[in-house]
Amino acid sequence: MPIDPFHLSPEKQAKTAPALIDADRRHLQRIAAELDGQRADVARRLDDVRRVRAGSGGAAVDRDLEIRRLSSRLRVLERFDIDVCLGRMTPADGEPVYIGRTGLAASDGTRLLIDWRAPAAEPYFAATLEDPRGLISRRRYRWTDGRISDYWDEALTADGFDGAASLDDQSAFIASLGTHRTARMRDVLATIQADQDAIIRTPSRGALVVDGGPGTGKTVVALHRAAHLLYAEPHLTASAGGMLLVGPNPHYLAYVEDVLPSLGEDTVRLCTLRDLTPEGATAPPEADQRIAALKAALDPEAVLAAAATAFERPPGHATRLDSPWADLWLSREEWAEVFAGADPAATHNEARDEVWEELLELLVEQVDDDEVPPHAVRRWLRQDDELTGTFVRAWPLLTPGEVVARLWSSPEFLRACAPALTPDEVTLLQRDRPDAWTDADLPLLDAAHRRIGDPEAVRAAHRRDAVIASAQEQMSHVVDHLIEDDDSEMKVMSILRGQDARNVLVGVDAPPMLPPDELAGPFGHIVVDEAQELTDAQWRMLLARCPSRSITIVGDRAQARHGFTETWQQRLARVGVREVSVAHLGVNYRTPAEVMAVAAPGILAALPDANVPTSVRESGIPVRTGAVAELPAVLDDWLAANPDGVACVIGDSSFAPTARVRSLTPTSAKGLEFDLVVLVYPERFGEDLTGAVDRYVAMTRSTRELILLG
Repeated sequence: MPIDPFHLSPEKQAKTAPALIDADRRHLQRIAAELDGQRADVARRLDDVRRVRAGSGGAAVDRDLEIRRLSSRLRVLERFDIDVCLGRMTPADGEPVYIGRTGLAASDGTRLLIDWRAPAAEPYFAATLEDPRGLISRRRYRWTDGRISDYWDEALTADGFDGAASLDDQSAFIASLGTHRTARMRDVLATIQADQDAIIRTPSRGALVVDGGPGTGKTVVALHRAAHLLYAEPHLTASAGGMLLVGPNPHYLAYVEDVLPSLGEDTVRLCTLRDLTPEGATAPPEADQRIAALKAALDPEAVLAAAATAFERPPGHATRLDSPWADLWLSREEWAEVFAGADPAATHNEARDEVWEELLELLVEQVDDDEVPPHAVRRWLRQDDELTGTFVRAWPLLTPGEVVARLWSSPEFLRACAPALTPDEVTLLQRDRPDAWTDADLPLLDAAHRRIGDPEAVRAAHRRDAVIASAQEQMSHVVDHLIEDDDSEMKVMSILRGQDARNVLVGVDAPPMLPPDELAGPFGHIVVDEAQELTDAQWRMLLARCPSRSITIVGDRAQARHGFTETWQQRLARVGVREVSVAHLGVNYRTPAEVMAVAAPGILAALPDANVPTSVRESGIPVRTGAVAELPAVLDDWLAANPDGVACVIGDSSFAPTARVRSLTPTSAKGLEFDLVVLVYPERFGEDLTGAVDRYVAMTRSTRELILLG
């Protein structure tokens, strides 16, 4: 017997009337049966495709794409059961339409669920009393353990009142705001508001800034927009490189990592700025803010371009080689011409190989190929100490780190690469341990990885080429011998001279190439949260990975720890982003009015034009104060009274976190939310702008209760 999808508590018995829910029950049970059938069918098809021999060329690519498509579909089908359904909308002139996290059709073609991202689903989110979008009513479900524990009806016209069990059009939304938080962000797809939905469905062209104060749903909107773009604009994945989401810290990434998969998307890469460079994992914060500011203002691309050029100097004299066949010459002009012809899009280390091959070609052409095969001349040239030594000095193989380290150890080199720096600034940036990286070095190191390149990848390519060349040379000898001894009438062995045959004979014994850097880009779209904190240099790290400048930017100027005096358009124009639109959010859905009454005055005193949002609800719990010694008792009392939910202690680095109580700084708490926030020694954050911002950020993490201890 099918499981009843409805499981309402006794106090909600009025909502269990058959006239209210029987149609939903039948539809949801049909969805459950269809999901079971599709899961089995997709799993079977996936097994069948995996059993098919991979083959080569286009057939192998098609097989891999089909495996990827079926695997992705199966993950979506297995993630949800009937709770894949968000609710239904009833049009004025038709049957109810059910909205799902994914689309679903029955075997007979009946549409059981409309994907929430489809244009046909837009009225479900966008309809209001002022603009019902052709609907008379809307129903939203609350799911608990895979069954409906509550539902709300919203009448959008006078006709919508018929058969409605709940006529409070805000009940579903307000109820969702009061639920306990967990260690992971819940997607709030079922209660997305019309103004948020309009931002979510904005096309990808250009940069869209989602600007709003704490608790306005900026992150929620950005994550849902990311999922919508991947559905509505498949070119972002198919041909543009996919999507990257950049968060402020690892706590944030852990908090939001389930949201996109719950919305049907599991291809988005998540990272912090530190993750973009190998050195970021261990680089501490820069202690000297003067140095941090200087490095933040540098243009990493320009500095590294100048640094790379400094290591690409052709010899100022001709080179003579005494080969076994003839005297070989490279004039000074030829050296300069080959160096100047290097591919500007290639890294220093990649271009080095191209330049080397061009030089060898000039020399090989000076030997009569009737006298000696060209490959033999090349082999001799590669082993000539004079030629290789001259070239290594003129165009050395470099590591990104050693180039950046030289900036901080050679004043002359830094002046040449960053001429805008004053002599005092150049001196300030020098240090005894030039490779003792801090977070201020990461944009320059990132630019160095892109401009200089990975020497290990070049060495791996050299080893691979050497193995292949050796195998091909050996194969050539074998082929020549077989052809020479072929006494058949058709001379069938002659086909072995074909390149395809040689490739098959060589096989796949060459060493594999190093795996690519998945965060190197380019990406079709980037989502950046807490973007108000990014420096110019950090912005350039991201823009280098998004040539299209298609970006979703999430931030609040009032939460910038070091100030944000410009408009978003002015700020982004400074780093080369011209096509910018801004969507403002001004309603605080997270922070209760009691907390905002305490948090707002401090930030407005420091920033009179701060976009302080208006809270839509009260918790009924006043903000409390006390002594730091009360902290253990405060937490014990709260945990005893609240079997669910999470708390956070902010400002006490000595506090040891537990399963339900975190210990964070204002910076590491950004983007997170907690039922209870205990702020320890808030006055110690300082009286300057940074201190005011830190207190504001810390206080507004609360969804219910704030306690100040000092």
